[in-house]
Amino acid sequence: MQWVLFAIFAFATCGGYSGELRLSVDCANKSESDLSIDIAFAYPFRLHQVNFEAPTCEGKRQEKLALIGDFSSSAEFFVTIAVFAFLYSLAATVVYIFFQNKYRENNRGPLIDFIVTVVFSFLWLVSSSAWAKGLSDVKVATDPDEVLLLISACKQQSNKCLPVRSPVMSSLNTSVVFGYLNFILWAGNIWFVFKETGWHSSGQRHPADTMEKQPGGYNQGGYNQDSYGPAGSYNQPGSYGQVGEYGQSQSYGQSGPTSFANQI
Repeated sequence: MQWVLFAIFAFATCGGYSGELRLSVDCANKSESDLSIDIAFAYPFRLHQVNFEAPTCEGKRQEKLALIGDFSSSAEFFVTIAVFAFLYSLAATVVYIFFQNKYRENNRGPLIDFIVTVVFSFLWLVSSSAWAKGLSDVKVATDPDEVLLLISACKQQSNKCLPVRSPVMSSLNTSVVFGYLNFILWAGNIWFVFKETGWHSSGQRHPADTMEKQPGGYNQGGYNQDSYGPAGSYNQPGSYGQVGEYGQSQSYGQSGPTSFANQI
């Protein structure tokens, strides 16, 4: 269940973002000034399509400008991986709970789960790193001080241009953190999924087979043979326990009865 929640947090904090910055252009002629220039942008951060107008401080004429950069590829890649990870985690949870027998049938379920887990671990690492770099570029492109450099009126010393408000990037920073947390979570789960596969089971079976073969070598040795069998010197019949003619027990092997009769 934690995979589902972490994936939701990752794509929600990135895909649902919208931010705004505000600039102030104070012209030498106060009637031409614009002290509240709002510039809004949002996911997927195609900033070159974000247009805004700023005064030229040359009469009432306005110039139309746009932010710089297109960072949609890294953002969309990150959100896409998060959405697919969410869907797979949700489906896997349903399978684990309601279709456990089907999951373990022919060992196909654990093998597929292992391969998918490895792939998603790699994709989380790549997408999180790409989005971290993309977010760094977004911060630069939406920095009010950098945007003021695009306005021609701000290049004249007689005019005063100031940043009023910077965009809040806390949710985007959180999305990067959740991206790397998802990578750690999926990568750490690789071992546990691997233990469910037949590869892990077959790897544990080889030492057991070796131990089973070792007692067989001793069974062929001299310790388990019938060393004291019929060919031995202590298992011959009549050595002990035979009763003589006068009811006295024999005490010296097979030659006992003959010697006692001779003495009689």
